[in-house]
Amino acid sequence: MINRAPQRPVDFGSDRDYVFSCLKDVERAFEVEGFPGIAPEQIPVRSLVRQLIVWWRTLEPHNEAQQDAYGRLPGVIRLIDTISGWLEELNDRGSHS
Repeated sequence: MINRAPQRPVDFGSDRDYVFSCLKDVERAFEVEGFPGIAPEQIPVRSLVRQLIVWWRTLEPHNEAQQDAYGRLPGVIRLIDTISGWLEELNDRGSHS
C-alpha cells in the first residue's frame, strides 16, 4: 500500500476535503502534528499514507473526539490506496501507448 502510493503530492479531486479533514481531525484530537510546516496539498502521498498507517497502528483513543478521528483512519487509508491504484493504472496505460 505504501509502496504503491506516489512519492509526490496529488490532486485528490472531490475527495480532497475528506482526506485532509481526516488528517486534521487526527492531529487535533490527538494533539499530534504529522507534517509540521507543510501545507496538506504539498504532502507526498506516500508520506501521507505512511503516517496515517502509523497512527492507525499506534494511537489509542481515550475520548469521543479521538474515537471519531481514529475511526475514520481505515476509510481514508483505503481511499488513498484506491486513488493510488487508479493513478498507477493510468500511468501504466500511458507508458504502453
